[in-house]
Amino acid sequence: MHLTVTFNPAVDQTLAFDEPMAPDRVMRAESARFDAAGKGVNVAQFLTALGEDAVATGVLGGFTGQFIRDRLAATGVTAAFVEGPGPTRLNTTAVADGTEYKLNHDGPAVDARTVDDVLDTVRERAPDTVVVSGSLPPGVTTDAVDAVADAGDWETVVDMGGDALRALDGQYSLCKPNREELARATDADVSTVAGCARAATAFRDEGFDRVLASLGGDGVVLATASTVLHAEALEADVVDTVGAGDALLSGALAAWADGMDDATALRTGVAVATRLVEQAGTAPPSLDGLDGLCDRVPVRDVTR
Repeated sequence: MHLTVTFNPAVDQTLAFDEPMAPDRVMRAESARFDAAGKGVNVAQFLTALGEDAVATGVLGGFTGQFIRDRLAATGVTAAFVEGPGPTRLNTTAVADGTEYKLNHDGPAVDARTVDDVLDTVRERAPDTVVVSGSLPPGVTTDAVDAVADAGDWETVVDMGGDALRALDGQYSLCKPNREELARATDADVSTVAGCARAATAFRDEGFDRVLASLGGDGVVLATASTVLHAEALEADVVDTVGAGDALLSGALAAWADGMDDATALRTGVAVATRLVEQAGTAPPSLDGLDGLCDRVPVRDVTR
């Protein structure tokens, strides 16, 4: 069973405009949607859609927190959240004339007792894999992430900003930075796929068994103890990139949980992410024909 921990969930508001954004004028969206989000919430939703047993925990509060609980219940995701102070944050993505504008809230402060309640929830569920992902709200440090990793025998996966990844002290089975996060975590040149492969390989020595780095249009790199694999991105009619990394991670985790090899896990992750970016918002995409899409993903060994 997978359990995701999201200390700083969000309601994602996606607004679509049919003209470019401009200052000092009222912009009226032609459409709007609201999704239960935050990286761990996304991963729990995607894993559930992929047929995996997943539980979402973390901190929720206020009317936006209730929206997330209701939305997860409607999509069949098991939720075990701790009640926190103040309303859960609201993040806005405005898509206008092919350009994305992202406005994110830091979230309400979370105290030590609430963090302890989350840890207790993780222990009670005793999952096989724990995914800790997303930003940390005020009052929470990477010590809380290390505490989750050290609290049981599960494998811990982490997906956070580069500075946070760098500050972790625990041992993790996997981390999933994007290109910018990999650069911040390693101070390496990641302008090329080869540079990303070298950075991911080097970053394994910082406490990660595997490093799965998403590179946008350049695909994905996976560094393990024995190999480095590169999966190319598929062509897609991109509508919205929010949650693409979470979809990638979910597809890979689902494949590994089903006993698939690393190349198949990469293909699955790329295929799920491709489906997601072709729609607005972070709700699970249609997975019809996913196997055929996976077969189209080129994967090569770039081990040096």
